Amino acid sequence: MKNKLSIIFLIGIILSSCAGVGSKGLVGTGVSVAFDPRTVGTQIDDSIMQKTISTKIIAYNKKYFLNVKTKVLDGRIFITGKVDKPEEKLQITKLAWETKGTRSVRNDIKIKEKFNFKQSAKDILITSQLRTALIVNKNIKATNYQIDTHKKKIYVYGIALTSEEKDLVISEAKEILDVEDVIASILLVEDLRIQRE
Repeated sequence: MKNKLSIIFLIGIILSSCAGVGSKGLVGTGVSVAFDPRTVGTQIDDSIMQKTISTKIIAYNKKYFLNVKTKVLDGRIFITGKVDKPEEKLQITKLAWETKGTRSVRNDIKIKEKFNFKQSAKDILITSQLRTALIVNKNIKATNYQIDTHKKKIYVYGIALTSEEKDLVISEAKEILDVEDVIASILLVEDLRIQRE
């Protein structure tokens, strides 16, 4: 009798702990399926987008199967993981933006390498200088851009409302002291395949 009660108690704990599995995602919110505020249609769209972006990333390079994770919420793509080079991070961001229905991309992929405090501090300074320049410039919508600096190379990706804005962002990046190169992946709104019906 004691063993039966123990087994029932154990099964009860296991089942109750399963109810919240997967409820904490990349954005840190505890949304269970039962209380998901998205409509069923949006959830299906997000699920299709998630499968599409994951397939694209794995097709680009199979090693990302374990190293890169994606989450889609209401057309917003969140990417985490680790890659070897900044160019790989940039390519994955492009793949995400090219996915039909994408509204925004948040790329939190880290570059694998040994930590160098002096270089890291310099890169952070360059990033913050460019971020400030974009905010101050009234002709640029700074919130549309994500900036990474790696070994004095600035990687800028985002959406420009006009080609003039795109040129301004690149120009601002090139004016930052000590910058060796600017690699831009800036898409124009008119070129995006994100037309929402």
